[in-house]
Amino acid sequence: MQPGEVTGLQYLIPSNLSAYANNFPMAQNNLPMVQLNQFSNPLHNFQGTTQIQDFNRHPCLSSYSTSDEADEQQQSLINERKQRRMISNRESARRSRMRKQKHLDELWSQVVWLRNENHQLIDKLNQVSDCHDKVVQENAQLKEQTSKLRQMLTELQVNSPYPNFREIEDITPNTPSES
Repeated sequence: MQPGEVTGLQYLIPSNLSAYANNFPMAQNNLPMVQLNQFSNPLHNFQGTTQIQDFNRHPCLSSYSTSDEADEQQQSLINERKQRRMISNRESARRSRMRKQKHLDELWSQVVWLRNENHQLIDKLNQVSDCHDKVVQENAQLKEQTSKLRQMLTELQVNSPYPNFREIEDITPNTPSES
């Protein structure tokens, strides 16, 4: 087989065309086999100009009109594919933008929810802190009152004419440990 090329289309031509001559009677009628071999061989010296002109006289074998039509068809296919690819790319980009927008909306929704949750936790923390401060104040007041009451009790026992009150000093009240 010998490689050949016509207007950008590559093909292979058998080196022995006579084996296929019976299957192609149209090529047999007007063109000698040598002429086909001349076109397939890029190193041929093109001495047979009359044969090339003879080839062009036959409208059914003219490669120019079919080549132009084939080129137009091929260009049309290429343009159609480009158009489909462009539309597909636009749709893909649109879907991508929609996915990104949806993701962005979900993230903003999550931000709003987290901020709300954060404010609620801060409010609860402030309430607990206020309660803690009140408990600490109340505890301090109770300790102060306990101290005053002990002081009063001690004074009563010392100044008491009754000996039984003096024995109460030895009894310690059950109070939780001071911190």
